[in-house]
Amino acid sequence: MFKVTNLTSGYEGLQIVNGISIEVKENAIVAIVGANGVGKSTLLKTICGIVEPTGGKVEFHGENVTGLPSHVLLEKGISMIPEGRQLFNQMSVRDNLYVGSITKSNRARREGNLEKMYEMFPRLKEREKQLAGTLSGGEQQMLVTARALMGNPKILIMDEPTWGLAPLLVEELFEIIETVRQQGTSVLLVEQNVHKSLSVSDWGYVVEHGNISMEGLGKDLLNDENLKKAYLGI
Repeated sequence: MFKVTNLTSGYEGLQIVNGISIEVKENAIVAIVGANGVGKSTLLKTICGIVEPTGGKVEFHGENVTGLPSHVLLEKGISMIPEGRQLFNQMSVRDNLYVGSITKSNRARREGNLEKMYEMFPRLKEREKQLAGTLSGGEQQMLVTARALMGNPKILIMDEPTWGLAPLLVEELFEIIETVRQQGTSVLLVEQNVHKSLSVSDWGYVVEHGNISMEGLGKDLLNDENLKKAYLGI
């Protein structure tokens, strides 16, 4: 349902994404892995209209959405969780969640979606009046994930969601990602935790120097000797 073809982009005349093509099918988890600085986050920002593409195409259910701004993509069902969370720290948990349903099509479903998020993330219910900036790192990641889901996305794009989290919280977050998929939302995941992300993914892509160097079933990539040596230290 989601297809990127020969996408290129960069900053200040420097090309970082060098003709990347990826696909995300319905109800799938797709992982993009690779070392720091190879273009993974730039790819996501280009897909989501934050960085202007210099070539290629992004299609969603057959519609060309290349270069559309983030708020338009959100209306169409494409939601991104940025690296570093970027919450409204001086607003309450509840108000941050309200921001996630700010589009016209979702405002009518706001209260129902809020209750769904509280069922999925009980700790957010306990802290609904607390300022977002006072939450723990794990709670903040729960909040930013719930905020994105408040928009009823058809695809959730996540950039380094386990950044700064303790191992136990990493496990919990990947359980949440699987739950999101089971509820009918596809997930496109950029993640430094290569082993964990590929083990839960239906398909994986390895990025090197702004290009796709390998792709395949997540578990098959985990067993690839070249990937083991390059990213898993095995």
